[in-house]
Amino acid sequence: MPELPDITVYIEALEKRILGQRLEHALIVSPFLLRTVEPPSSSVEGKSIVALRRLGKRICIGLENETWMVLHLMIAGRLHWFDKAGGKKVKLGGRQNLAAFEFSSGTLVWTEAGTQKRASLHLATAEEGLQQLDPGGAEVLECSLAEFAAVLRSENHTLKRALTDPRLFSSIGNAYSDEILWAAKLSPTTLTLKMSEQHIAQLYSATRTTLTDWIGRLRAETGDKFPEKVTAFRPEMAVHGKYKQACPRCGSKIQRIAYASNETNYCATCQTGGKLLADRALSRLLREDWPRTLEELETKMRDKRKPPQSPRERRPETK
Repeated sequence: MPELPDITVYIEALEKRILGQRLEHALIVSPFLLRTVEPPSSSVEGKSIVALRRLGKRICIGLENETWMVLHLMIAGRLHWFDKAGGKKVKLGGRQNLAAFEFSSGTLVWTEAGTQKRASLHLATAEEGLQQLDPGGAEVLECSLAEFAAVLRSENHTLKRALTDPRLFSSIGNAYSDEILWAAKLSPTTLTLKMSEQHIAQLYSATRTTLTDWIGRLRAETGDKFPEKVTAFRPEMAVHGKYKQACPRCGSKIQRIAYASNETNYCATCQTGGKLLADRALSRLLREDWPRTLEELETKMRDKRKPPQSPRERRPETK
């Protein structure tokens, strides 16, 4: 799912292309996309774009009649720009297309891979309608250390869950939470109410530094182009999506906690003092024989790969 760095770059690219432009036509292709009835979708046509902003992980496009188009890309939603001056042909066929917004400067196409159709479009009226869609999470790049600590300690959760809860912190998801916790050298399963002042300060600094650095990287990568390579898996990332690869800081193999359709990646040496965290997929493989350290894991996995002994080999020697 696009997170704060990706959404920031999306909005900056859109500002260059549609701010001040007239929305000539809004074509909703997918019947699952539009989640509101009032105001009607026809109310946005013929109006100029006067503002763009981020609301959590949502992209908000403001029109001159005080209507907001609020785009939530979810996991597989992506935006594509076809510039009229560039002569690119707009293709609206195929099941991936959700909507197309035609401006005087070009066309913005919204796609979603897969069949689950989680992406959503809400139309809201004025600031009051927009705020009803706000999850309410704190903006980490804007809040103080004291404000960050207060939010973190407001509920007792694991760090992974706290960072990715949109009601607590805005715009942080599965990918960047892994990177933040690795940078802070903290375990994803640490409980927030058990954290020391020093560890909270480490997490605060790592969160701000990680998000700021990645905004800068994505800006440099995109340049004047429209961001077409938005992904949660990047080769420059330290741990996210790097299961069994070497940690760039200590060289140990990256570990994971698998759950549902997601997984948390971490370095046991850097973040948990060498302790392995329970992983359902690996637990099924090793059953009750769960290792506690990296050394035990390597030994057990090595034993699992050994070919079984034949009956002759297993028979004890007799004198």
